[in-house]
Amino acid sequence: MSPRNIKLLIEYDGSAYHGWQRQQNALTIQEVLETSLSRLTRENIRLIGSGRTDAGVHALGQVANFTTVTDLPLSAFRAGLNRLLPADIAILAAQEVAPEFHARYAALAKIYEYRLLNRPVRSPVHRAYCWWLPMFLDEAAIKQAIAALIGEHDFSAFQTSGSIIKNPVRRVWAASWEQAAAGWHRFQITANGFLRGMVRSLVGTLVDIGRGKRRPEDLALILASQDRSQAGPRAPAQGLYLVQVIYDQQDLEKLTDSASSD
Repeated sequence: MSPRNIKLLIEYDGSAYHGWQRQQNALTIQEVLETSLSRLTRENIRLIGSGRTDAGVHALGQVANFTTVTDLPLSAFRAGLNRLLPADIAILAAQEVAPEFHARYAALAKIYEYRLLNRPVRSPVHRAYCWWLPMFLDEAAIKQAIAALIGEHDFSAFQTSGSIIKNPVRRVWAASWEQAAAGWHRFQITANGFLRGMVRSLVGTLVDIGRGKRRPEDLALILASQDRSQAGPRAPAQGLYLVQVIYDQQDLEKLTDSASSD
């Protein structure tokens, strides 16, 4: 049988894992999925993810693909895998795609969301899924600062210290900060790619602005500096979610049109 290329849509709680990518002496999402896939197909499966998520980071819409020669029906890749996987990882959908599809290289954009709980008392229930902040946050100042992110920029100032990357330039199509009931805040950002630690460093800097430790206009200055030492601290991992990976140009255009009209 000719090899089949299978695309998976995956949701996971990253609390118990050392990130997405397989590592020696540390349990990862990729390892757990590959082990379950190998049991299901009786093949040695290598999974290609759309990108890495760090330890403690969650995903609502991670995408990965793999090749197999099994004749299992598509339904088996969702139902069968979900029977084998632990409760903190689930396959939302399985789709057979063209042989050339590559979960990482075919991605046009990704959407990340960061969740904060801004209230006087911590939440025992949500402690692994948000950043608790008891102090006042100036939402207007944060929103004013975010405008500087839209467009194409060198994001070196917001990548993890010591990172080595050939091209730190990324295009941000949309970025927003929304406040909801009961003290919840959500920062969402859509870009053609993200440097390691970029979203968490942006959130840490935006929180500094919301607390009055920096001015809204400082974000643009930090961005222009390309100097990590100028930015704020990285926000904790547990508040970060990979929401969606976009592969269709029309989907991207709809999203960017919607963002520009807000």
